[in-house]
Amino acid sequence: MEIRKAVLADLDGIARLYDAACDHLEAHENYPGWAKGVYPTRADAETGLRENALYAALVGERIVGSFLLRHRPETGYENVRWLTDDDYDRIYVVYTLVVHPDFLHRGIGTEMLRYIEALAAREHCSSIRLDVTQGNKPAARLYRKNGFQRVGTVSLGYEAYGLPWFDLYEKLLPKSGADGIQDREEKENVHGIQ
Repeated sequence: MEIRKAVLADLDGIARLYDAACDHLEAHENYPGWAKGVYPTRADAETGLRENALYAALVGERIVGSFLLRHRPETGYENVRWLTDDDYDRIYVVYTLVVHPDFLHRGIGTEMLRYIEALAAREHCSSIRLDVTQGNKPAARLYRKNGFQRVGTVSLGYEAYGLPWFDLYEKLLPKSGADGIQDREEKENVHGIQ
């Protein structure tokens, strides 16, 4: 699997990914409360691309996952006590992490989180933050499994969409994290592990 910054040519594939995820959620348990044509949409991906924040995970030529990565919080993040008080120029916030329904339970979410952690460490970030719709058990389980700690529950202003509460998560990166992760990546590349 390849994870990289998205390019203009990826927009159609990411829009199809969003629609497939929303269709799957509509047919099953819609933990995040996403709705086709409402969120996430192609327009969200276009905004992410313009902001240089959109990423794609690919298996072969197929986009099987995506996320947005920004140095800014959602409104409401100020209403919780975080694990670090650093400025957001040293903190990444993950938005719209999604895996194609055909590729669920294959470790793609974990691989995307590992990629985010390695990128954040290389950029000397102190932490990674994200929010999860309260009750989104699969996402909460994924984040906890990958070392994120729940730090509180807040409103992010989405009550009109039936989403009144969000659990906020943070993962602190070791102060020596940038060197440690980079060293690990270099060792893995030397040994051909990817």
